[in-house]
Amino acid sequence: MVSKSPKNLVTVCGHNPNMLYHMIGHYQDIVDDVFVNVYDNGKNKNLVGEVEDVLSHYGLKIYNISKHPPYDWNHVTHLYNETKRTKPNDWWVISDDDEFHEYPKPLEEIIYDCEENGWEFVSGGFLDRLGIDGTFPKITKDSDIWEQFPLGGFFREPISNACPNKIVLSKGYIDVTPGQHYAIIDGQDTYGDRWNHPKKYPIDECFVIVNHMKWDFDCFERLRQVTMIKQDYSYYFEYRKMYEHLLDNNFRINVKDFMIEDLSDNNWYSYWDEVKQKCIDYRHE
Repeated sequence: MVSKSPKNLVTVCGHNPNMLYHMIGHYQDIVDDVFVNVYDNGKNKNLVGEVEDVLSHYGLKIYNISKHPPYDWNHVTHLYNETKRTKPNDWWVISDDDEFHEYPKPLEEIIYDCEENGWEFVSGGFLDRLGIDGTFPKITKDSDIWEQFPLGGFFREPISNACPNKIVLSKGYIDVTPGQHYAIIDGQDTYGDRWNHPKKYPIDECFVIVNHMKWDFDCFERLRQVTMIKQDYSYYFEYRKMYEHLLDNNFRINVKDFMIEDLSDNNWYSYWDEVKQKCIDYRHE
């Protein structure tokens, strides 16, 4: 059985419209509407125009433009929650513009299961993607995103202790925490009982792979810039660990570490059960 309930995609673009181009292409056939927030932090003077060009390819328009100081991830999450609340009873795919969900079954079936069982949100975890030999590829609109990122692994959390958990789908009235890592139910985040909450699709039945295409060539400069913010809302301490690791390793990730595999032939990532367990075991420092 499948659900016919409305389903929307909400995202926030703040730096890389080329990645947004590929991300919308990934979701366009499985959602009914797309809501793109532009986070204009002043660092890219042409950002709004570039996003408009991307969206015009899909017959879309910018939903909202927010001018705000850079790298405030709390503000990004505010944009997600504010957008979702406009249609509180719809289902919303929640995805940063560098996140490509890989569902274990069709989205309509997942939503149907939720509606039949009273579940209101679905979670998943990061699968970090890399270029050939652990490199960070340059992404353009003409890129084949999966060819550019053939390797999958799990390195951001062990290097920087960044949270690997994500809320990937929820009803519009369910808010998410900063980073979209956990749901907020009755004013309380679900970090403490995140795997057993009665409104959550059980992770033994559905835990979504979030292919994280964050690791492109431009991320080096973004990591450096975040480390200079030195405000808790930027999580600069996590970004600094990541940046220092890359500096020490010639701006590559060692493909012999971090459970990295070549997924270029659409191979199933064989370490996913181990990554899932690491997501379950994750604790904030």
